[in-house]
Amino acid sequence: MKKEKRDFDKGAASWDDNPLRLKLANDVFNSLSREIELLPTMDVMDFGCGTGLLTLRLCPLVRSITGFDSSQGMLEVFRKKIVQKNLGGVEVHHIDMDKGGRLSGLYHLIVSSMTMHHIEDVRSLLGQFYQMLHPSGHLCLADLNIDNGKFHDDHTGVFHHGFDTTALHGLFKEAGFEGVRDIQAARVAKTGSDGVMREFSVFLMIGRKNALPSP
Repeated sequence: MKKEKRDFDKGAASWDDNPLRLKLANDVFNSLSREIELLPTMDVMDFGCGTGLLTLRLCPLVRSITGFDSSQGMLEVFRKKIVQKNLGGVEVHHIDMDKGGRLSGLYHLIVSSMTMHHIEDVRSLLGQFYQMLHPSGHLCLADLNIDNGKFHDDHTGVFHHGFDTTALHGLFKEAGFEGVRDIQAARVAKTGSDGVMREFSVFLMIGRKNALPSP
């Protein structure tokens, strides 16, 4: 039976009102910018860009950034920000990979924050990311360490209750990435539906495409 997808459109208008989301985006950006040299010649993809919280931190530092997301509601919020801030070099695209949607473009850096636990076939997607990177380009994924299902009160559309970073290392390497490493990017404290406050850790895993294209 196919797992039901979460409807992110419902909460899109108020998504940015949660200070935890703003802090998480800032923490991920700060960790990423310490690990990766962001250059004005870079073309970047943000997979699962949502309302653009991470994208907007990156865009002043790179040449272009392209966001992909499955939620039209999230993208509508993001598009309004692009207009209001008169941003150049930023574009967003709706994609429904369950209906055959395909990612496009060639990038120097691909980032994704708190999206991969909503992706059933992580192995396949990592392979796509590898093919979409320029030689020596980087993939940076931020997501939850194993959380035993406690992070989300609603598990609709959640395929992974966090990730075992050792296993994810293996998938990165299987996809072809070199120099795979991970660091702690953030810690998130939140109260669950049971009233218990818990702290969750978010990793940032980085892999580099080989410097020379395959023969």
